[in-house]
Amino acid sequence: MSISTRVDHIEFLGSTEIHRIQKKHLQRHLSYVAHHSPFYRDLFRERGIDPTALCLDSLTAIPFTDKQLLTTHCSDFLAVSPTEIVDIVFSSGTTGMPVALQFTEQDLQRLAYNEEVSFRSMEINSHDRVLLTCTLDRCFIAGLAYFFGTRSVGAAAIRNGLGSVASHRDVMLRLKPTAIVGVPSFLKKIGCFLLSEGIDPTESGVTKLICIGEPTRDLNMALLSGSDQLERLWGAPVFSTYASSETITSFCECTARQGGHLHPELAVIEIIDDAGNRVPTGAIGEVVVTPLGIQGMPLVRFKTGDISFLNDAPCRCGRNSPRLGPILGRKDHRLKVRGTTLYPTAIYTVLDSIPAIADYYVTVSTTDMQADAVTVSVALQDDSCTVQMIKESLQNQLRVGLEVEIVSNGVITAMLSAGNSRKINRFIDKR
Repeated sequence: MSISTRVDHIEFLGSTEIHRIQKKHLQRHLSYVAHHSPFYRDLFRERGIDPTALCLDSLTAIPFTDKQLLTTHCSDFLAVSPTEIVDIVFSSGTTGMPVALQFTEQDLQRLAYNEEVSFRSMEINSHDRVLLTCTLDRCFIAGLAYFFGTRSVGAAAIRNGLGSVASHRDVMLRLKPTAIVGVPSFLKKIGCFLLSEGIDPTESGVTKLICIGEPTRDLNMALLSGSDQLERLWGAPVFSTYASSETITSFCECTARQGGHLHPELAVIEIIDDAGNRVPTGAIGEVVVTPLGIQGMPLVRFKTGDISFLNDAPCRCGRNSPRLGPILGRKDHRLKVRGTTLYPTAIYTVLDSIPAIADYYVTVSTTDMQADAVTVSVALQDDSCTVQMIKESLQNQLRVGLEVEIVSNGVITAMLSAGNSRKINRFIDKR
């Protein structure tokens, strides 16, 4: 996809025109991978797939690509000469060994465009100063993406990265950011630290909180209790954005804040059930993304492992592009407890609603009967809450009983920072 063919107002067109433009970009993408990607060239030949005969509805003829395939055959996904690669990053490693992802100059321009459209949808412009609390180093793509997006809309980027809360306080007092990009739990820490220093976050000048890495809404699109607390703490609205390193494509909320908009010229999105079949719009399933226009390591039907749903109704903002709902959990984190299916995020929602809980993590193991045994470990900030009270809250809201234990803040901190992932991991899977 050349930069000149991109149309940043495509999402305001009618659904028929959006479909036509997306089909054109998909066919171009499939032709490219068939000719340039060793992995897909061999796959298409072995399966007898003619990419020129495929469209949006018949894309299901192509097998899925998952993290395991990408890890095992990583070099076969490179579709350009190594001399054309200008940036190399690693995936987050949340679900296993980080994958080396390689980008051309065109891929970085595509990334900048993706974030420009997303930032515009949140009405961030040249009058804004955006504090980035995500790192640009350590072979991490997210910080680079949001830096590009900030620059593309003409805003000023404040690249403080993964600094301490004290350093963010100092930067905020000096540079007066109007928006902050960061993980919700970390933005909460910054806000609470400001309060402890006698600084009211609602008077800081911050007007937007752009949240990454953690969900902010529930199945019904209502703010999670933690997100509601975050908005009240800062006196600013929360905007959720979802992306994966492998697809370098993000889905960001607009001013209506009712799901992350798909940029149709940049991706095709599917929601599938456990059998790999597409589910109807609104039904819950695994998110599958075909990122369009990637040159270095293009993918087709990449299974993200994340669980969500689509909404294709016109948005209040005037856009007609489909919206991705909140991430409800990861497929491999799904729990089955005494006949009840739930995801860890549902447990987090309950815990976040209890003011006395300072922090927590969830551990799951397998019983002798091959069932899931879940233990919730929490650290308390005061004695206004007991194990029994927490158990009752979980039982009442989840309709299932879980084991609860009280541990120290030190134990929680050590567990959350364990492992090689750059992300905080509250889910300890011992199955």
